[in-house]
Amino acid sequence: MLAGKTVAIGVALIVLGVAGYVASSAASPTALIPAAFGAALAVLGWLAYDERRRKTVMHLAVAVGLVGFLGSVRGLLRLADWLSGSPVERPLAAVSQSLMAALTGVFVGLCVKSFIDARRPRREA
Repeated sequence: MLAGKTVAIGVALIVLGVAGYVASSAASPTALIPAAFGAALAVLGWLAYDERRRKTVMHLAVAVGLVGFLGSVRGLLRLADWLSGSPVERPLAAVSQSLMAALTGVFVGLCVKSFIDARRPRREA
């Protein structure tokens, strides 16, 4: 069920944000950005267990995921530069952004697939 996956990805983002904050010695509050997105996704995933709210809540969740992906995708480019040997300012931030981009990108993909799968039976009927 997509609601459970939403909660799981939300929790993973919370862990990522808190770990990044602790790893930066609490020097960078922006390290908690993944945790904020994760909290939103976890709450929306929990709300999606209610059949009456599911459609609306999951559309909100995919919007949160998409914003999270678009906001963090540049980390993938910075991570690629860093892994190829180029100097990167704040490599920990590049890793954190890359992980957030991966998690939210997978989440958006799962949502799109779920939305398509949900629509198919209605179209065929």
